[in-house]
Amino acid sequence: MANRSAARVASSPITRAVRAGLGADTAHRAVMPPIHLSTNFFFDAPGVYAKYDYTRTANPTRDLAAETIAELEGGCGAVVTSSGMSAIAVSTRLLSAGDLLLAPRDCYGGSYRLFSAEANRGGYRVEFIDTWDPASLEVARRLRPRMIWIETPSNPRLRITDIAAWARMAREIGAICVADNTFLSPVNQRPLAFGADLVVHSTTKFLNGHGDVVGGAVVAADGDLLEEIAWWTNVMGVSGAPFDSYLTLRGMRTLHARTCVHEANALRIVDLLDRSDIVTRVHHPSLPDHPGHDTARRQQSGWGSLVSFELRGGRPAVDAFVDGIEHFALAESLGGVESLVAHPWTMTHASMDEPARLAAGIGEGLLRLSVGIEAAEDLEADLKRALAAADRASARAWRVPAAQR
Repeated sequence: MANRSAARVASSPITRAVRAGLGADTAHRAVMPPIHLSTNFFFDAPGVYAKYDYTRTANPTRDLAAETIAELEGGCGAVVTSSGMSAIAVSTRLLSAGDLLLAPRDCYGGSYRLFSAEANRGGYRVEFIDTWDPASLEVARRLRPRMIWIETPSNPRLRITDIAAWARMAREIGAICVADNTFLSPVNQRPLAFGADLVVHSTTKFLNGHGDVVGGAVVAADGDLLEEIAWWTNVMGVSGAPFDSYLTLRGMRTLHARTCVHEANALRIVDLLDRSDIVTRVHHPSLPDHPGHDTARRQQSGWGSLVSFELRGGRPAVDAFVDGIEHFALAESLGGVESLVAHPWTMTHASMDEPARLAAGIGEGLLRLSVGIEAAEDLEADLKRALAAADRASARAWRVPAAQR
């Protein structure tokens, strides 16, 4: 756990991320902070506890990463965990047996799997609803959950949930409001400023940004929640490793700069996809006809670089697209400097049964792009080739007699 330092020179979050921990080494005056890999630390005497005794409980390198994430999100403090899923699991430890968790119907497949498994084993209860639909607010008020889980933009349809509206309702009924901010990072959205109680990150994604670390974080709005989350992180043994924390801290130094290139590239790709005949629907909140466009304008400072779209021709078109693309690796995850393409039906959301996937709006023709920071013209040319291949595959599929399809 790490708390924000009160004594700081006022500066932009951009500057604070770049300069986090600089000059912290008092032994050798290194500019960049050292990595503290030690498992344990000296006691002065039996029963005399210092700030650090055992790395699972506290570690200087991990604390520095947590402090930086908390500052970027505007929280009172944060914990850094071993993965995004362990961050989610730790957050739900605030629930007791029989408590109700409300979660988005179209949330990340791993979240859906965890919530469903906990409910099936007799832990907390879960209901999946359309949090992007304002009508669901009244449903939630009647159900009176103990925790409300928000994922905005959602994965993979990029639906937008009004954070302030749900946070207000959560306060009215005494619920904890948790927002997964992985898709935008604190550069483009700060849910605590809109009333959320906790913010969850898979730091594997944008915060680290280089595809070489698995990690997570939970940021708290107040000290009581922070203390409880930190206690569960230690008890469950899911705190992040020092070296992973160091790499995440290194990644955050370039977060703002990377975000600018990510988003500029993504907007060009959204335009390309929106003009393509083989694409039947583009999901991105920057588009004026996106159902959450106006809400995104209010609560986001950027549109984000995740783009989802649907291809005409279903699975044959998808197979031809991924076979024909070069600069977008077919892989799970997102938010790295490298561009990726994922097929949610068979990859990120495969753990959901088919009815649940369809109810969430995830079909076989849906693809999700994580737009990287490569040269935009190379990504555009690559997409044009892949879309042309998908178009040819779709045309061939429709020439086959319906009885043989």
